[in-house]
Amino acid sequence: MAKKKAAGGTPATVALTAAGVPFTMHAYEHDPSSASYGEEAAAALGVSPDRVFKTLVADVDGELTVAVVPVAGSLDLKALAAAVGGKRGAMADPVAAERTTGYVRGGISPLGQRRRLRTVLDASASSHATICVSAGRRGLEVELAPGDLVALTDAVLAPVARG
Repeated sequence: MAKKKAAGGTPATVALTAAGVPFTMHAYEHDPSSASYGEEAAAALGVSPDRVFKTLVADVDGELTVAVVPVAGSLDLKALAAAVGGKRGAMADPVAAERTTGYVRGGISPLGQRRRLRTVLDASASSHATICVSAGRRGLEVELAPGDLVALTDAVLAPVARG
């Protein structure tokens, strides 16, 4: 995989480039009427939905926490809470998620966030050589090795997805 830098990149691509991590950028035309940003990305890129991961922000015991799960499934909030030693999880307020990460909903990346949040990557990611995650903008994905994502985000690898 070649390392590529986007002209005027996003905070996510800037973080990847600064870390010297190999990644491939994938752009596609985002359809604002799409019901699922992640499934739209998988279809547009011709990639299996189990290799495209969505970034969700949850509130675990009062602390914002990022969950990165396959777009084909959903987040198990109880498993997420357990993965970070918490008791209770709920989806975060979208405005708080956007303000804290610096990204808009549908374009939240686990990388290059305004305030680094604790992160959990679904364990299924380790069964793939590469996965795709948002590059910080709707219609833009980065493909990278799951181990690189774990290293850059200090993520915990745990089974937090359902379906």
